[in-house]
Formats: sequence, C-alpha cells, structure tokens
Amino acid sequence: MEPTPTLYDWAGGEAAFQNLFRRFYDKVLQDDLLGPVFRNMSPDHPTHVAHFVAEVFGGPKRYTQDDGGSHAIMIAHHIGKMLDDTKRKRWIQLLLDTADDNGLPADPEFRSALVGYLEWGTRIAVINSQLTENPLNDTDPMPKWGWGETKGPYRP
Repeated sequence: MEPTPTLYDWAGGEAAFQNLFRRFYDKVLQDDLLGPVFRNMSPDHPTHVAHFVAEVFGGPKRYTQDDGGSHAIMIAHHIGKMLDDTKRKRWIQLLLDTADDNGLPADPEFRSALVGYLEWGTRIAVINSQLTENPLNDTDPMPKWGWGETKGPYRP
C-alpha cells in the first residue's frame, strides 16, 4: 500500500504552487478592491507566499529555510493592515478561481482541505490586521495542513 500523498504533492508540487500564486497576484493587482492593498508588494511576494503555503501543505521547507521566514514573520506582514471580511472573501474567491484556471485538483477531498486552510488563514489574517503587535514569536511552529486535520496553534 502506497503512503498517502501530501497536499503539496497532490496539488502538483513546487511548479503548481509557484504558478498558482504568480497568476493569482496578477489578478489581485488588477482587482479594484484588493489591488490597493497589494500595490506596493515586493516582486518576490508571490514566490514567498507560494513557499509558505507549499510548506504548510507538506512541501519542502523553502519558506523557513530558504526565505528565512517563520509563521510569526508571515503574521507580522498582516499587522496593522486593517483588512476586513469583504477583502478576505474576495481574496479567497480570486484564489479559488485561479486554482480552477490553473487546473489544480478539483476532487472534493483536496478542495475541502484547500478551502479549509484558506478560511482558517484568512480569518487569522483579518484578526491580526487589527493588531499593533504580533501575537506570535519565532519559536511558534509553522502550521501544518493535511487531509482533514490541522496542526497549527494560534494565539490571538
């Protein structure tokens, strides 16, 4: 019996994540609601987000090892941004549309895991965007997402 693949492998590996987030952020920059939030993002932003989500989904530790990131650093990028639920929902919808456009797996199990992660992560981003200080530190672990289970403490 073969081991269960990670969400990262099921999605198509590194190329799938890089392509997804590159195309997604192209759409974000053209969006009337989200474009202003991201207009000053670094050209490397899509790559870093791809590395982060890929790592969360069981891929290589490129975000924490190659990019020098941590969960606390990702949270820090949202502090003080004053995001709201309208922006959160648009972000999710654009990402899911891009996942469809890019041919990411459409099976219910994968999409359930993807949507679950997006709901969890974007709600945390909205909460943290209202804060002035980061609730996490560099010793807090990266979240891990799998087939129906999560492993990632969050302290508001």
